[in-house]
Amino acid sequence: MAYGGSRWMGVALCLLAWPVHAFQLELPRTARQTAARDSALDQVLVPVGPFVDGALETLKIEGRVTRRAYRLNSPGLTPLQILAPLRQQIEDAGFDLVLDCNQITCGGYDFRFATEVLPAPNMYVNIRAFHFLTGINTENDAAITLMASSSGGAAYLQIIQTGAVSQEVTETRSPVASVEPDPAQPELPIETLAARLLEKGSFVLRDIDFTVGSTTLDDQQSVELAALASLLADRPTLRIAIVGHTDTAGGLEVNIAVSRARAQSVRTRLIDTYGVDPERIEAEGMGYLAPIASNLTAEGREANRRVEVILISEDE
Repeated sequence: MAYGGSRWMGVALCLLAWPVHAFQLELPRTARQTAARDSALDQVLVPVGPFVDGALETLKIEGRVTRRAYRLNSPGLTPLQILAPLRQQIEDAGFDLVLDCNQITCGGYDFRFATEVLPAPNMYVNIRAFHFLTGINTENDAAITLMASSSGGAAYLQIIQTGAVSQEVTETRSPVASVEPDPAQPELPIETLAARLLEKGSFVLRDIDFTVGSTTLDDQQSVELAALASLLADRPTLRIAIVGHTDTAGGLEVNIAVSRARAQSVRTRLIDTYGVDPERIEAEGMGYLAPIASNLTAEGREANRRVEVILISEDE
């Protein structure tokens, strides 16, 4: 359900009021807290709509803020399976759900990086598999947001609770939206990928993921890799390079080795699964030498950890 700013404009709320009590959710037994950050007085921007037309609609909140992150050792759980019972608890507690979306309907990559997320590794967001909820309780002047994500054999959950809600609706621009816009579509047509690759000379793969803590590509199907393989089949003389990148954590030699191994894992998938000629694909790693965002923030470091397709040549 999308948020409508005018719906709440007539509600009189006391700015900076202290919440009565933080709402206690009953979490799965496998949930283990990984991070906690409380602020007696803070300001946050709570998403109340998806990322649309280059901006995220948010509600400014000032008051007491509690932030928690959890890891769930529950292989196979989807983000929605994690949030469904929590969503019911939120509604039963008197919260109105003003935003309930997944990685596609929220706005994909842009939504993720315009939204507050506790730093990795305590909270990990898989761009291809997350679900987000925002609940507003006007009676108690409270708001709550939940972000659930899954990757490999683990799942992650973030809960942020706030005090009084102001009536000011704002727009938040994604800090890395200019790097590579996400089409936020369930499928990526070959024509779209081809146009980006041929026009810009490169393309960041957004729907691939690696097993946590490794350089092995996971088993989930990638729409982008399928589209890339189809493009290579349609243009038999096109040659590309797969280039891995990291953030600045660790030494340069280690990061180059990790980024090269991840690029090689993508190259192997294109060859083994899609039958692409090995002679047409190179694999290389740049480590942290080619950032696209600042490594001083968690969001920037996550953006820098990426795999790109680079156009090399096409014989006439």
